Amino acid sequence: MGYAKERGKLEKLSTKISALTNYDDKSLTIITDIFEQYSHSIRILKNKNPEAFTNLYENELQQVKLVKRQLKLSEEADRQDSFINYRDALLTALNSAINVTKQIA
Repeated sequence: MGYAKERGKLEKLSTKISALTNYDDKSLTIITDIFEQYSHSIRILKNKNPEAFTNLYENELQQVKLVKRQLKLSEEADRQDSFINYRDALLTALNSAINVTKQIA
């Protein structure tokens, strides 16, 4: 119970993030919002079912944070590539969480 609601949120975020292709202020704002919503949802899911979501919380969320930090520290010339890496890492984490919620429900 409640997994379908969180999965719906994650699926919407996945769709939103797939549309981001270029690094600019607008895309950075959108991806930052998506990251915050993802991290909030994964915390909720981890608290509901620690066995299923602790691994995602500890590993995938940390991986996304690492790539996010790399974007922040990247040189101007490398920002587009770093942005794409951040987007892909976040998309992978979103899809993993979606898949786990499908297996539980």
